[in-house]
Amino acid sequence: MLRTTLVAGAVAASLLAPTATARADTGGDAIPVLTDSHGRTLTLRGWNVEDKVNRGEAALSAITEKHFRDMRAKGFNFARLLVFWDDLEPRPGHYSQDYLRKIERVLDWAEKHDVLVLIDAHQDVFGPAFGHRGIPEWATRTDGLPFTPRPDDWFSEYFEPAVQRAFTHLYEDPDLRAAQARMWRVLADRFRDHPAVLGYDLINEPMGELREGEDLPTAARRIEREQLTPMYNRLADAVRSADRDGWVFVEPTPIVGEGVPTGLGRIDDPKVVYAPHFYNTGMEAGADYDPAAGWIESYEQAVTLYPKEYKVPVIVGEWGPLNNSLPNMNRFYRDAMASLGRYGSGWAGYVWCYGGGYCAVDGSGTFRTNKELTAEPYAEAVAGTVRSASYDSLAGVYRLDYDSAGRRGPRLTELSLPPGSWQVEARGKAIVLRPSPGRALVLAAPDTRVTVTVTAVRG
Repeated sequence: MLRTTLVAGAVAASLLAPTATARADTGGDAIPVLTDSHGRTLTLRGWNVEDKVNRGEAALSAITEKHFRDMRAKGFNFARLLVFWDDLEPRPGHYSQDYLRKIERVLDWAEKHDVLVLIDAHQDVFGPAFGHRGIPEWATRTDGLPFTPRPDDWFSEYFEPAVQRAFTHLYEDPDLRAAQARMWRVLADRFRDHPAVLGYDLINEPMGELREGEDLPTAARRIEREQLTPMYNRLADAVRSADRDGWVFVEPTPIVGEGVPTGLGRIDDPKVVYAPHFYNTGMEAGADYDPAAGWIESYEQAVTLYPKEYKVPVIVGEWGPLNNSLPNMNRFYRDAMASLGRYGSGWAGYVWCYGGGYCAVDGSGTFRTNKELTAEPYAEAVAGTVRSASYDSLAGVYRLDYDSAGRRGPRLTELSLPPGSWQVEARGKAIVLRPSPGRALVLAAPDTRVTVTVTAVRG
């Protein structure tokens, strides 16, 4: 739950009496919003936090309190924390209490710096049996099919016969299904009461086995429909046996990045979030962004079909190209941020680390080229119904238009302001409070139309 600042009753009494206002239309094909325990509309923006290198006693040691302190200082309120089944359960039925304590330490840092965390059961190319992280070797069954490592193109290893067969066994073998469910019960039971935990991402970038004659989009939709949907229902039940409140995040296959609508079916749980990733194959291979190709538009059109049909919020779990300094990347970040803001309740970029490659910042903590465009004003929590929210990055102006909640609803709307000087104004029966650097609160009368404008103070 995002923290709020208590406001004296005298301030609240200074507001004018409320006036009835028509609510925005949220019916039809509108995508639902993510909400907190107070019913406020949430926007989550942040980064993946990971340690893929260290294992055993050194697991998660690359993640420090500095990650969360620095993210929060730049205006981010969300982290997707990668955890690995192979570290949690190194032997069947043996759950590492040391690893659970390490996860808890990371969550404590996040809570201290007011960052909400999504616990992600991560896998890359299934797991350690193929030189990566994720599903334990003892849960990897290949039927003796071949595997050829491809270190220069690791994603292509997903199409190796042994890897594809391992996914089939995970989805279909009763004992592996049960083991995966038990693993999630352990995590949910341990962290259900931790105030930093928002929810659980049930498996990262799931893949599967192609059948002879299938093209990739056809195979992806079949895998999502016939294997991922029942798996997510099983795992959601496992989480709910321990945690009734956390959000359950479900991902399609990575093929969604090519603008392919998912074949996922309904997940029978009241708190589901659709969590696709936002990657382009060409850009991942080093190509520049081509605005004329229409990739972002086709992705947005495809990725919004599922949440509209099944009425679930959207959080993009990973995004961000490897090479951010190519000529069109400034345009890419502006286009991507605008698109993500149109349909999603938030996102986690890949990845918050200090260096090169995918890292958001360099060794000094300075944003790497064009990554600074991810830090913009936004409303973390809106006490009412959002009519519209947008940021003009060239003008440096953010506008939020909302209908405040009724008399018994929440009062405070929280704004996140990145480093810099900002002027915040509110129109309607509302006042602006500034409790701390990087934050602004808006206190509104019940049932009234409010417009908030945040403007960069330049020079």
